[in-house]
Amino acid sequence: MLLFWALAGSVVIPTHAQSISPIEVDKARAELGKRLFFDPRLSGDAAISCASCHLPEHGYAHPAPLAPGYPGNKHFRNAPTLINSALKQSWMHDGRLGTNLNDVTREMITETYLMNMDMRLMQERIKQDPVYVRMFAEAGMGEPSNGGVRNAIPEYLKTLTSRGAPYDSGSMGEAARRGEQLFNGKAGCHQCHTGPLFLDNRAHNTGVPENLDIFLDPQRDQAFIAFNNFMGVENYMNLKRDVGAHVRLHKADKSDVGSFMTPTLRELKYTAPYMHNGMLPTLEEVVAFYNRGGGQDRNKSRLLKPLGLSASEQQDLVEFLLALSGEPLSGAQWVWDQPYPEEYDAIVDWRQQSN
Repeated sequence: MLLFWALAGSVVIPTHAQSISPIEVDKARAELGKRLFFDPRLSGDAAISCASCHLPEHGYAHPAPLAPGYPGNKHFRNAPTLINSALKQSWMHDGRLGTNLNDVTREMITETYLMNMDMRLMQERIKQDPVYVRMFAEAGMGEPSNGGVRNAIPEYLKTLTSRGAPYDSGSMGEAARRGEQLFNGKAGCHQCHTGPLFLDNRAHNTGVPENLDIFLDPQRDQAFIAFNNFMGVENYMNLKRDVGAHVRLHKADKSDVGSFMTPTLRELKYTAPYMHNGMLPTLEEVVAFYNRGGGQDRNKSRLLKPLGLSASEQQDLVEFLLALSGEPLSGAQWVWDQPYPEEYDAIVDWRQQSN
C-alpha cells in the first residue's frame, strides 16, 4: 500500500529528508547470509529460496500482484521490497513483527505457506554441506545451526540499502523537483511518508480494493484461512477481505480492519505492482488513486481527501517518486551466483563420527 493524503488546514513543508547511508556489516557473516538467501535447500521441498519471492532484478520484491509462496500453498499478499529492511522498526504489511530481523527470518523459513521448513531439518541439511561448514567457521559462528542461519541472513539484508538515488545525490530533474514540492505541500504525502525511508510505522486504511484472486484461487484461500485462524481472527472461515493490522490490534469495534502499514517509497522504480495486494500496476495509477481521495471503505481514514492535482502535477509527483530509486542491487556483490551441490560425498565411518 502506498499512501498519499492531504490534511485539512495549513501544511508545514519539511526540510529535505535524510539520505540513507550504508550499514556497517560483518563481511563474513553477510557473505554466508547471501549464500543462504539464494539456497533452495532452506525450503521444505528444496524447491524455493528467499530469492524466489524477493527477486534482485525487481528490487527484492516480486512482479506478480500476489507472491508465489510455497508450492501447492500460495501466498495472499504482495511481496514487499527487502531493500532497507534492516532499517525498519516493524515488518510485514500488517506490522505483526516488531522485534528484529532474526524473528522475521524464522517466520519466513518456517511458515507453511512460505518456505515450510522444519528448522531441525534445515540444520541437518546445511551441516552436510562442506562449504557451509567452512563459511560458518570463518564467520566465527561455530558449526552450522538454525540460530546461525537466523543471524546470517539479517546480516546479508544489511547490505541491501539504497544507493545512488537522484534524490540523495542532488541530481533530480526539474519535474522531480516540482514533484517534491507537491509531495511536501499540496499533495501532503509527507504527513505519512517521512524520514529516510518515507514511512511512519503506522497502519492506515486508504480504501485499496480487495484482490479477489485470494478467494478465487483455492491454494491462496487455504493459506489465507490458515493464517487468520492462527492469528485469532474471528469468523475466519467466512472472511472475504484481508483484515490487515487487525490481526495484531484486534479492536473491538473492528475500526482497524483493512488498515495496512505505510510502506517505504524507496525503490518504487523496480517494485511494481503496488499496494499490499498488488492491485495498482503502475505509479501513475497509484497517484491517480490518491488524487481521487483513495477508495471506498467503511473504515477509510477521515483524513483522506481528494488532492485536486492536475494531470501535469500528477506526472511531476510520479517523477519525484521515481527519483527515490537508486542503483539496482543485482550484481555479484549482492547475488550468490555459485552452484549448490546436488549430492554430497559419503562420510567414511559415519557411525563413528560426531554430529
